[in-house]
Amino acid sequence: MEPARQKWAARAVLALAVALGLLWLARLDYAAKISTDVLDLIPSGERSPELALARSMASERQARVALFGLSGPDADRRERAAARFADSLRADPAFAEVRAPGDTGPRDALGRQLFAQRFELLLPGWLAAKKSEYAATSPAEPWPEWLAERAAAELEAFLAKPEAVAFQDLVAADPLLLLPGLVAQMPGFAETGGTAVDRALVWARTSAAPLSEAGQGPVIAAVERALAAARTVEPAAQVHWAAIGRFAAENRRLIEGEMSSLNAISLLAVLGVAALCLRRVWQAVHLAPVVLGALLGAWVGVTLCFDRVHVLVFVIGSLLGGVAIDYGFYLYLQPAVRPGERYREKVGRLIKPLLASALTTILGFSLLFFSELPLIRQLGLFVSCGLVAALGSALLWFAQLDRPYSETWAFARARLHGEHPAWRRGARLLLLVGAAVALFGPWRLHWRDDIRELEALPAASRAEALAVRALFGETPQRTVYLTRGESPEAARAALGRFLGWHAQQFAGAPVASLGLAVPTPAEWEAAAASRTALGGFEPALRAALERHGFDAGEFGPFFAGWAQWLAAPAGDYTAAVRALAGSLQGPVALTMATEPGASWFVTVAEHPPGAEPPAELATIGLDQLQSLNRLFTRYRVSALRLSALGLGLVGLSVFVLYGLRRGVRIFALPAGSCLFAFGALGLAGATLNLFHLLGAFLGVCLSHNYAIFSAENAARGDEPPPSIRLSALTTAASFGVLALSSIPVVSALGTMVALIVVAALAGVELEAMARRSNLSRRGKPST
Repeated sequence: MEPARQKWAARAVLALAVALGLLWLARLDYAAKISTDVLDLIPSGERSPELALARSMASERQARVALFGLSGPDADRRERAAARFADSLRADPAFAEVRAPGDTGPRDALGRQLFAQRFELLLPGWLAAKKSEYAATSPAEPWPEWLAERAAAELEAFLAKPEAVAFQDLVAADPLLLLPGLVAQMPGFAETGGTAVDRALVWARTSAAPLSEAGQGPVIAAVERALAAARTVEPAAQVHWAAIGRFAAENRRLIEGEMSSLNAISLLAVLGVAALCLRRVWQAVHLAPVVLGALLGAWVGVTLCFDRVHVLVFVIGSLLGGVAIDYGFYLYLQPAVRPGERYREKVGRLIKPLLASALTTILGFSLLFFSELPLIRQLGLFVSCGLVAALGSALLWFAQLDRPYSETWAFARARLHGEHPAWRRGARLLLLVGAAVALFGPWRLHWRDDIRELEALPAASRAEALAVRALFGETPQRTVYLTRGESPEAARAALGRFLGWHAQQFAGAPVASLGLAVPTPAEWEAAAASRTALGGFEPALRAALERHGFDAGEFGPFFAGWAQWLAAPAGDYTAAVRALAGSLQGPVALTMATEPGASWFVTVAEHPPGAEPPAELATIGLDQLQSLNRLFTRYRVSALRLSALGLGLVGLSVFVLYGLRRGVRIFALPAGSCLFAFGALGLAGATLNLFHLLGAFLGVCLSHNYAIFSAENAARGDEPPPSIRLSALTTAASFGVLALSSIPVVSALGTMVALIVVAALAGVELEAMARRSNLSRRGKPST
């Protein structure tokens, strides 16, 4: 029996650590601490401008948009039900803005603002275009007279067209056709929504950010109440809708549910394997504190060091059950070397391989702290803290037992090697086949990173979102671009360059952008400088209008505005553009921004996605999915470098601790198992991603434990300890559970680790079979 003082000391230290850990976890605000937002996987200081912009837009009005399509058998009742639905949403504080079918408010507000600023915003571009025509034709007439004649002729031609009817009330104040010319460039740009034959469409914007609690639960509840209100008009009404907040809430619910089930099933699988292999099943309970202590330490460590932790860290954290139990097995299944051996003596005998295994693994994972990707940093810390806690929990827990040893059943320690040479030849053949797979298989690997694999949303939810967005005009036949700049001036200058590039790349494809209503900085300055030269334009225009059959006196509103513009000092460009942006409502408000450091214009092009704009145009296609996929591909390369460096440090530490000859033999097992797993997946035609790489790194560290424990026994002339077989089986069970996850990246990680661990176990067993002299002749089997 162990001294009572040692037991009470171990019990007190363990109880204090557990109490402090639970106290810390109890005081956390989990809604604020744990995130399901995919964009939280992107570093806040991401150096890629378009992705930094995508991240900032996620918390702005763009991310708060909710799109609704109401269906019902009767068209009239459907429209009335949609109006009732919109009224209900409008009255709910969860929504800041709602636009019902046929709502012309955004279009009218835009028209009024553009009319009020027509001299400021539209005239400079009109003058620049006419100046180019004048320079190209080199007429004999002076500039003011030529310009007046051209304006009067164009007005006469325009009024003969059917579309002029819509602008009859504006012509007296806008004979230069500034507004009609802009509308002709952007047909339907200011419409609130798309069109659908069998749906009534409603556009809305939520009050709170979609990734906050206020932007999810209250919004969903408001929609349910609005649908109930709509059914008072049309009982058969159904609503299909798409909103980031809705899918974020559903994704969070599914991931949290899976997190709970995976952790529970993983723990049961680990303890189940242990129970099957131990002679006294109830003794498997002694392994639970090691696993629970590891999880507690990992949770405390990662929540203590990071302000916000992605939920995937905790889902993948279920793997710690299979990792942490290694230390419990190695301590618990090692028999005493002599009768009456004290626990302290046993620990002293086993502490070197335990520390070598834990510290080298922690050393490897510590390099992940330097990753660009927050998820990888968080995983590195989670695993490192978990390993430290697992080793400490194992040492303290077994110190309290009267007999810290458990026997295994014979099959758990049975060896597959026999006396017949055929066994050795078969084992060597299998090892050669494995080596061939490891050497040639990885060359057939394919890599592809898809941000959607981080989510747990079912296919039906994705399909509903795509269908609703298509009703609002988001189709594969249309491409949306975003042109950015540090200021409105820079953004508009970049838009001009982009439109020139686009006209060459997609000749004849119509484009619409509210940026066309804003002059370029050069046009603004040229208009301000030309006011003196335009002093004779008013009398020239009056005369030209009379020649074309108009009564110049009817254009009094225009001439009053013209005189005011000529007399006023040149205004501030930024203030003028921000006045336009501040007047926008509804969907149109999402087409431009003028904030310092984040100014941009949206351009809608009527063609499928094609060539990407060069970086110098400061323009991206608003397919954030592809942008994020490229980002994760870049991070995979970064993670590969860190993993290679980490494994190099692990190998170096092994060489330092065990010497070159033994170190090479120890390191060959995890390296070979990893290459075999990659080779097997390559030969199977699998497509791998970033999380296969992370799984490989973790699998190498796990199989590295088995190599160290096996080498320690081999140095004493013993067979590999049964703890290796039990550790591998429990780890395979733990990660096998992850492989069944509905989240593709979690499944990828689980599959990769399970493959490497099984390959490592097979390597240990086959290596023993392949030896010329049987271990059993040189030493006693481990129990």
